[in-house]
Amino acid sequence: MTILDISELTLDLPNGTRLLDGISLTVAEGETVGLVGESGSGKSLTARSVLGLLPGGAVMGGSVQLFGRSVLDASRGELLELRRTRASMIFQDPRAGINPMRTVGDHLTETMRLCDGRSAAEARAVAISLMEAVHLPRPAEHLHQYPHELSGGMLQRVMIAGALTSSPRLLICDEPTTALDVTTQAEIIGVLAEQRASRGMGMLFITHDLNLAAAICDRVYVMSAGRVEEQGDARQVFRNPQADYTKRLVAATPTISVAGDRGRSPVDGSDAAATGVRSATAPVPAEPMLEAVGISKTYLRRGKEPVRAVIDATIEIPRGGALGVVGESGSGKSTLARMIVGLEQADAGDIRIAGRERASARASRAERLAHARSMQMVFQDPYLSLDPRITAGKAIEDALRLHSRLGTTEARARVIELLEQVGLRDAHAQARPRTLSGGQRQRVAIARALAIDPHVLVMDEATSALDVSVQAQVLGVVERIRRERGLTVLFISHDLAVVRRLCEQTVVMKTGEIVERGRTDELLSTPRHPYTRLLIDSVPRPDWQPETVAGEADALEEAAR
Repeated sequence: MTILDISELTLDLPNGTRLLDGISLTVAEGETVGLVGESGSGKSLTARSVLGLLPGGAVMGGSVQLFGRSVLDASRGELLELRRTRASMIFQDPRAGINPMRTVGDHLTETMRLCDGRSAAEARAVAISLMEAVHLPRPAEHLHQYPHELSGGMLQRVMIAGALTSSPRLLICDEPTTALDVTTQAEIIGVLAEQRASRGMGMLFITHDLNLAAAICDRVYVMSAGRVEEQGDARQVFRNPQADYTKRLVAATPTISVAGDRGRSPVDGSDAAATGVRSATAPVPAEPMLEAVGISKTYLRRGKEPVRAVIDATIEIPRGGALGVVGESGSGKSTLARMIVGLEQADAGDIRIAGRERASARASRAERLAHARSMQMVFQDPYLSLDPRITAGKAIEDALRLHSRLGTTEARARVIELLEQVGLRDAHAQARPRTLSGGQRQRVAIARALAIDPHVLVMDEATSALDVSVQAQVLGVVERIRRERGLTVLFISHDLAVVRRLCEQTVVMKTGEIVERGRTDELLSTPRHPYTRLLIDSVPRPDWQPETVAGEADALEEAAR
């Protein structure tokens, strides 16, 4: 049975700009259909149209049929009924989808209490069972927490649990695993597949991760500039792409296989290895550019056990080198980065940049500015790292004016140059963050961090929201700056394939401790620690590729504990 039928869908803004141009797709019961393509290709807009979530003043054409009912001309009451009982959506950014003033429990139980008529106790029990299903560690405790108390990965699991509360027949997933580490991603994909099978639920799955799309989707639609470029069986599309656009996406997709094709960089079309997407020849001076020795951090919680976020961690990166830090959500990666940058104070240990102690919180303004010029950080969440009141260009220009003597004209010319380097256009300089996609916002944040030519760049999941071609382009920009100016990179990511492309060395963190370290190629090809093997085994693979021997994943997980 076809539960979703979109036919020749068009969407025009009041100014005449066409954002969707003749989109046609279907989703059947028990089927997972993928929407893939670059940021701004119209994937999310297509998905939102299914629930009637359309831009103000938009002029629609074509038809959207959900369970045989027209969506485009439905009344507000009919749309609310469809959203409450038939279809749910998991949005890309969990912090934008959950009220920060209300607890997680309020978010999960509100619909069940107000729309389904369930008692508070019954709604609470269902919420706990759903949180257990998405593998949140302390469901009963999480009910009383606020969104800011949870990590990005944990909050995304709350969003998934919330979308399942109404037992939807169609689940629309807009990049639902972008913020998740590979092991959690594997768990969530397992949960979604289980729910799909048990309920006969259809899924419309939006992702820029082609490996994930190949692993979970029955059919895929490849979108570009508001059009469908190619569609068909997932295996056929990814193994034998016909459209040039699809071929470029597949070529730009990184792989953790050391022997595999490194792909081609969209920066100039040449081989990624030749353009420096990975460089193993960074100069190694006697003294490292960044050195952290014996760093520890413990958070004390009133009436609760203290959390040892980082335990005696030691890392060093030579000038021009790149170190990857991988591990699950909550392993201490971001806390380590924040201490190195100076956003957190370490309880113990020393941090040195170019042989000098990092500026303390009591340093003078001049010392703090000097430290900021030498070290910049790109955060995981672009929604929170950009001021919503100012344009993208102004955000970058402010950084330039603060740390350089450029005049207004020179600064604005440099802003356009930086935006172009990360794959944006000069028109984006006048856009406010809310009008940009998640991937576009993150590119603005990266451009701002690179604006003042820092010596050390800390990237905390900075490319997780980017599609594969833009990701390769941004990594190419970072690598070029590494070669030209000796930029040193601390790269935190759950994407092992991206770490392999950029970083010569990698450390693996688990529950605050570094459990393995070494050359990236060697660590990924011959991991020694069971936890590292578990991470590698959790990377999504198409179902036509060799799978782990039955039972091996369970054995690895047990060993990792």
